[in-house]
Amino acid sequence: MDYKVFEAVSTKVFGKDKKPTFEDSSCSLYRFTKVHNQNSQLGKENKRYSPSRYTDTLFKSSDIQSASLEDLWENLSLKPAASPHVNLSASLSPQVINEVWQEETIGRLLQLIDLPLLDSLLNRQEVRPKVPQPKRQPDLVNNGNYLDRGILKAYSESQEDEWLSSAIDCLEYLPDQMVVDISRNFPEQPDRIDLVKELLFDAIGRHYSSREPLLNHLSDVHNGIAELLVNGKTEIALEATQLFLKLLDSQNREEFRRLLYFMAVAAHPSEFKLQKESDNRMVVKRIFSKAIVDNKNLSKGKTDLLVLFLMDHQKDVFKIPGTLHKIVSVKLMDIQKGKDPNRDTGYFYCQRIDQSDYSDHTKMTTKDELLNLLKNIDEDSKLSAKEKKKLLGQFYKCHPNIFIEYFGD
Repeated sequence: MDYKVFEAVSTKVFGKDKKPTFEDSSCSLYRFTKVHNQNSQLGKENKRYSPSRYTDTLFKSSDIQSASLEDLWENLSLKPAASPHVNLSASLSPQVINEVWQEETIGRLLQLIDLPLLDSLLNRQEVRPKVPQPKRQPDLVNNGNYLDRGILKAYSESQEDEWLSSAIDCLEYLPDQMVVDISRNFPEQPDRIDLVKELLFDAIGRHYSSREPLLNHLSDVHNGIAELLVNGKTEIALEATQLFLKLLDSQNREEFRRLLYFMAVAAHPSEFKLQKESDNRMVVKRIFSKAIVDNKNLSKGKTDLLVLFLMDHQKDVFKIPGTLHKIVSVKLMDIQKGKDPNRDTGYFYCQRIDQSDYSDHTKMTTKDELLNLLKNIDEDSKLSAKEKKKLLGQFYKCHPNIFIEYFGD
């Protein structure tokens, strides 16, 4: 409305000059402004199609400061989809493919989760958490860490133990000094697997308790997924989680996949007992929760629910949703063929109708609403006879045909 795409119908005919603010209600009337006004404004911004419309052109959210939804919409660019005659190379670059994946992932995620603001999502860049750099001891660590890692890897393979294998995979993301310490403190009796597991679990737990959370981005999405879980919408929550994790950069995603796999294995009740008087599942949740999510706006109960959900569905949360895969495949194919890639996005926020149907629907809906407005004035017992006569006279002046149809000659 601020960009004059549509405007509020003037309320001056009812004796009061009301500020034209948008109200989503059945008693507020709006109409589109003249098409040539839009074209003259939008023509200045006409550019060749870029696949990163969400982040580059559709939402200009870099300057957003206010938390109001109206201020957010002010940053919307209303540039229409590019012409279907766009000529793109048949071979798509990895950058274009990645941008399409990100764009459609965001679009689908916005369908599933009601976010109060979009700027954090649309401004999102693939930034990895800043991990404190470990202090290296030059001689022993740099010369021996690869050997230590290799020995531990060979040991886990010789045992054919899923717990050990998942734990050793996590060591790749631990500092060299911690790996050296594990090797130094390795039990003299290799068959004491319980002592090995205790040593590994303690080291992995200490590392992840001192680093930034792996999923400490897009906090509003945390709340949205947790809310879905609270309301019992597990399937939708799973798809939203899959989309959310798809937005992680590849290295962070792989690290989280390994950690979550280890957590799921270690949490199993039949595995090595982590603490004598506590359930494995609760121990894992308590130690690694802050390594995953540390959101001040998320209650402890919802944080626990989210972490346990991730553990229980660790085999599925990294899969690509079928809906998203289909949407991206169709869009990439359209780009290759030079078609308009935004004509059929796979999901719609409104029903598409022909111009003639739109015109007929507009006239019919406007007429029905005016008749309803006239009926409300006529039947309003709170209005005095003088006020009612004044309003009816103003209505007749503006819409005589509707007035005659309602009251007759």
